[in-house]
Amino acid sequence: MGQIIAIDPGYDRCGVAILSEEVGKTEVVFSTCITTDKSQDQYLRLSYIFKQIEELLKKYNPKYLVLESLFFSINKKTAIKVAEARGAILALAGLHNLEVVEVSPSEVKVAMTGNGNAAKEQVEKMVRLTVKIDNGAKLDDEIDAIALGITSVQKIKLENTKKRLAK
Repeated sequence: MGQIIAIDPGYDRCGVAILSEEVGKTEVVFSTCITTDKSQDQYLRLSYIFKQIEELLKKYNPKYLVLESLFFSINKKTAIKVAEARGAILALAGLHNLEVVEVSPSEVKVAMTGNGNAAKEQVEKMVRLTVKIDNGAKLDDEIDAIALGITSVQKIKLENTKKRLAK
């Protein structure tokens, strides 16, 4: 399957993880949380995220971009800004000819814990049990990106199998 870039989109903090999946073994190659300057205008924050992710795409050359699907919260202003960040990320996927896989927060929770209403702490515990990552403090956005990547592996395999069978 190769490399996957998984992104928990945001305009304030954007979790990013590069995972490698080869012969049934998933590894976290790199993870980070891109943090923007709150004092800057939205377009500058989006361009910063765009540039940071583009550098990672060039460095790791993934085949897939996994993106958390948009969760509509009560705060519409925040949802719009997150949607704008998703738009910038999706534009990068198009520019780099990546296959896009969207995963919902509940899909991640079910895949990682078996419970679609699991708490963030439960997901983090399962991420740390599933793949080897630095045990140091990680922002929840970074853990969420890793969880997205882990969840996407089976989803990608299933889609690839469906495509092969359809031929």
